Amino acid sequence: MHKSISLAAYVKKRNGLPLGADGSLKAMLTRSLGAESFYVFWQYWNPIWGFYLSRNIMKPLNKIFPVGISILLTFAVSGALHDLAVTLFKWRITFFFTPWFTLMGAMVLLSKSFDITYKTNKWLYRMFCNLLFILISFAITFYIVAFRYNLN
Repeated sequence: MHKSISLAAYVKKRNGLPLGADGSLKAMLTRSLGAESFYVFWQYWNPIWGFYLSRNIMKPLNKIFPVGISILLTFAVSGALHDLAVTLFKWRITFFFTPWFTLMGAMVLLSKSFDITYKTNKWLYRMFCNLLFILISFAITFYIVAFRYNLN
């Protein structure tokens, strides 16, 4: 039987520091931005959110779908939850994070399937690459969403 990992153990594994420890944010940023690939970036980014997405979205989806589709759908659900939060905060329907996160999920899958890695490069270069993936997906999403609204 597979034993579930606790949130505290998951955060320590991802951050290298206990949950709530001083320096947790810095550790998360250092590890995620300096990750060897865009796929690995997401293993370190926001470990608390990642823990709940993994447990409540990814694992159940993996019982139904292949891992690639599960990853894509998990990113879409995360985006939809971000859209919902912004919608509730602004009291205006927001639909930006769902396509953006879905696109980032597709980029994760493509970068993994083409084995795009920069592990032999210095931390600053790895940070640049990971941020570039995020910024490119943001720009594409922004263009698509802005274009869609200009058509109406």
